[in-house]
Amino acid sequence: MNGYLTYVAKRFGQFIFVVVTGVTLAFLIAHFSPVDPIEQTVSLLTNFGSTDPRSVEILRQSLRELYGTDGSLLEQYLTFWGRVIRGDFGPSLSAFPTPVMTIISRALPWTVGLLTLATIISWVLGNTLGAIAGYFRNNRAMKVVGVLVMAMQPIPTYITGLTLVIVFGFLWPILPISGGAQLNLDPAMTWTYIQSVITHGTLPALTLVLVGMGGWFIAMRSLVSNIVTDDYVVYAELGGVPSRTIFSQYVARNAMLPQITGLALSLGNVFGGAVIVEFIFNYPGIGKLMVAGIYAGDYSLVLGVTTISIIAVAAAVFLIDILYPLIDPRVKLG
Repeated sequence: MNGYLTYVAKRFGQFIFVVVTGVTLAFLIAHFSPVDPIEQTVSLLTNFGSTDPRSVEILRQSLRELYGTDGSLLEQYLTFWGRVIRGDFGPSLSAFPTPVMTIISRALPWTVGLLTLATIISWVLGNTLGAIAGYFRNNRAMKVVGVLVMAMQPIPTYITGLTLVIVFGFLWPILPISGGAQLNLDPAMTWTYIQSVITHGTLPALTLVLVGMGGWFIAMRSLVSNIVTDDYVVYAELGGVPSRTIFSQYVARNAMLPQITGLALSLGNVFGGAVIVEFIFNYPGIGKLMVAGIYAGDYSLVLGVTTISIIAVAAAVFLIDILYPLIDPRVKLG
């Protein structure tokens, strides 16, 4: 037990390091952006007529204090971390005076639901089909599946998404291609609204599944192909152990362990793909929110979305990391 606690403490230290490094980089990139959000806001407010220069200067100073851009770089950095700890990124520049966290809290459930569903489906399908293809190497059906899956692997996310839009939105219009739910429905735990959410999320989720499944399939097939030649598998076959037992208990379980680690490492890439997918399908998640914030020059919104995303991905990786020793007892906990 002490060994496991030590292991968790080390992983938690890595989690803190990743969060601090990622959030610091996000702060610096936003700070050194050529777009000055304060000056942009002042310019928009003063374009409608002449304004007293003293009033403009007072407005500029108030905005800098409001958005935490007043003072030296170090002072701004410390102010920003204070806001991160409090969960307060200030008001949005493009949706003033709505707080950034209010906007993020509306969009976050959409992205979490989409990513969770798509990641689980692609991981399960890719590993299952890859394990079967690696164990039953002479099966013609699995060879065809392997060719199709590998053919889709190098296709970019936006190409897959746009193809689905054309096929299911225009050539065979059976699924909605925009939004998260029907516009005239109020959010509620009713079957009508849930059905609308499912149908609107089908194409975005299918895009992420088709793009992500290939990598899991190829990796799992390679792992299984190597394991089936190991001595303990050969001895089990010679001993008359049923093929199903060998496949499920000897081969698939051992090949699955590296894939669990791969799942943690892939979460960041999954979020990157979700940004593109949400933009293509106009899906109301934080990926689309971040793109809109970048176009609007919304300093607070972009920093808020980026920070929440970094913390969420790092937390998911940390969770998988601490669960891994419970799945594989061979991991050293010292």
